Amino acid sequence: MIEISMIDKANNSASIGKLNLIDLAGSERVAKSQVSGQQLKEAQCINKSLSELGNVVSALRRKQQHVPFRNCLLTRILEDSLG
Repeated sequence: MIEISMIDKANNSASIGKLNLIDLAGSERVAKSQVSGQQLKEAQCINKSLSELGNVVSALRRKQQHVPFRNCLLTRILEDSLG
């Protein structure tokens, strides 16, 4: 995560921006890649995280009362950027 802060000296206002860099290497169709062992577990976790991210985005678009940010680490990390 990269956080950048800026102060505009003309009107003394502050701005903050965040950039989240997330490595999703290994996210692929498990059956096609024919991985096993630790690589299989990693691919399954990445795919689950991407699925949960889709659930969060869907809940936000529908303006649902409950948004499932806590279902995985990826959505917890991105919570303040998404919601």
